[in-house]
Amino acid sequence: MLAAKLQLRQTQALVMTPQLMQSIRLLQLTHLELEKFVDEEIERNPLLERLGSREAEGPDFAVEPEAARVETDDWIEPAPAWTAEAISDKLDTSLENLFPDDPGMSDRLGPELSMQWKSAPTASAGGEGFDLEETAATTTLRDHVAQQIVLAMRDAAQRLIAGELADGLDEAGYWRGDAAEVAAMLLTDVTSVEAVLAQCQGFDPPGIFARDLRECLALQLKRRDRFDPAMQALVAHLDMLARRDFQGLRRICGVDDADLIDMFAEIRGLDPHPGGAFGGGIADAIVPDVEVRQAADGTWQVELNADTLPRVLVDQVYYAEVAAYARSQAERDFLGECLQNANWLTRSLDQRAKTILRVATEIVRQQDAFLVHGVRHLRPLNLRMVADAIGMHESTVSRVTANKYMLTPRGVFELRYFFTGAIASAAGGDAHSSEAVRDRIRQMIEQEPPQSVLSDDDIVDALKKGGVDIARRTVAKYREGMNIPSSVQRRREKRALAAARS
Repeated sequence: MLAAKLQLRQTQALVMTPQLMQSIRLLQLTHLELEKFVDEEIERNPLLERLGSREAEGPDFAVEPEAARVETDDWIEPAPAWTAEAISDKLDTSLENLFPDDPGMSDRLGPELSMQWKSAPTASAGGEGFDLEETAATTTLRDHVAQQIVLAMRDAAQRLIAGELADGLDEAGYWRGDAAEVAAMLLTDVTSVEAVLAQCQGFDPPGIFARDLRECLALQLKRRDRFDPAMQALVAHLDMLARRDFQGLRRICGVDDADLIDMFAEIRGLDPHPGGAFGGGIADAIVPDVEVRQAADGTWQVELNADTLPRVLVDQVYYAEVAAYARSQAERDFLGECLQNANWLTRSLDQRAKTILRVATEIVRQQDAFLVHGVRHLRPLNLRMVADAIGMHESTVSRVTANKYMLTPRGVFELRYFFTGAIASAAGGDAHSSEAVRDRIRQMIEQEPPQSVLSDDDIVDALKKGGVDIARRTVAKYREGMNIPSSVQRRREKRALAAARS
């Protein structure tokens, strides 16, 4: 028989209040995003102020930098600091690294090309006193071109055409329009449009208003008075350059190996996206959230970077003064809400700092061998391992490590860098970090002689002898991910380089 009745049941459930959701969100904010968030809260809340804005009475709720110490087994000499000379010595100027990766280059090369590129700074036509980056910080590409249009063109019709052409520039500085369409829109002829386009192609920075990569390179080489017949032939056959067909290029350009290598270096010194400096201003420098130093007793000291911690105060004195004059319930409710939100923010900032420190300290403990010996000794590590060790949820560790950086004696690394996959050991021992295996592959290829270039199978065999159980397709994937050519391409490049030096 069915009957309606009342029952009491006790259950537990997590209620996601707006403040709890905001606290979780604070964990994954970068220090710049956090500064912006705190500024907005201070603007809304009269009881909040930054430490140092004025002498405030009452308790100080500023988030203070914290530190932790990680014990190590042995005394370790600090890693040497990287100097400009040391970095220069590490740079590889061989042919195999002549064309490193540049995202988006395939769009400018066209579907038939796959050459990878890294641009180098180009000299401006304005002389040594012209700082393109400084100008780009306050001037857009469109404004920069508009200033040159006013100075270079006296005719009103030409200015009108040039302005329309400037509207067709993309972020890289390429003109993506159609001369016939511009002519029809402005009721003029195509010849006039192309004449103004040619004049605009003489603007700064060199290469701007080009319609494709070949024209962009040609414009820059003409500006340097280096667009001779051999260079024209090289620019016209960029597809062969992408395929690394050096023998064919020598024949077409009519040069020897030494001249061809010089031409490659000159091409590499050009800028394939001349308008890129104006795209979004100057990139912000990376500011580490955590600093790791070695103490005198050989332990690692992990500290929060004070520059990335907002220091805010809850002004209790001001609250007491204003609360004494509150007359209506609405005023008292507003003040109570402001005080509650202010206290919540200071507690959340403090909890965020402590959580980052706990996660970073555990990462240092797990990756102590990396700090001592380098990338070869990175341990396989995942989010769950850290979460279990410090008693947190895996999602919390994931949020904390997003877009956070650690300054170590070996350089600045994103916290996510220390989380690497595991590759089984051939001898059945501890697994190897995938990043450490990548470093082994890179070093093996860098040290291979021209007469004995290693194939992917050779690398697999060498790694297995070193205790790493890895498949050939994994080696190929890691090699391609590091933009390292195949053994056939490397052999061709090394032979060409050796012939040029002999």
